[in-house]
Amino acid sequence: MSDGLTHLDAKGRARMVDVGAKPVTERVCVARGTVEMAAETLAAITEGRTPKGDVFATARIAGIQAAKRTDEWIPLAHPLPVESIEVELEADPTGPCVRVEATVRAHARTGVEMEALVAVSAAGLVIYDMCKAIDRGMSVSAVRLVHKTGGKSGVWTRPGEDPAG
Repeated sequence: MSDGLTHLDAKGRARMVDVGAKPVTERVCVARGTVEMAAETLAAITEGRTPKGDVFATARIAGIQAAKRTDEWIPLAHPLPVESIEVELEADPTGPCVRVEATVRAHARTGVEMEALVAVSAAGLVIYDMCKAIDRGMSVSAVRLVHKTGGKSGVWTRPGEDPAG
């Protein structure tokens, strides 16, 4: 390994980590992000007035679909037997924004952090795509891991964040 970075070999070359000897444990990760937008855009989403259809339904499906294909998005990620993916979307008029949260569960030898982060990212990008005709100034931001359980490192929660929402 190079300087303790597990995705690099002794020569500093990228490699996929061998997780074969690790025990299978329950893994749960929660990730969150925000899609900031104009108040008029948020109103169009919540009132069903967007030209491309139901933004939340499409973003939720995109997040789920993307999480299942994380190993195709992230070159050194392992394909995992994901058992559950939940994508929640909440309109926040005080932002104005849409808050995106993904929870991913699996029994595996490696964590599902990337699956949760990819779900949030894909859902946010779909919101942008479906609304860009009315608001090109939107931004997908603050995509972050909030909570994880399982594996050798155990439980981790981002300081100042409630993993339950």
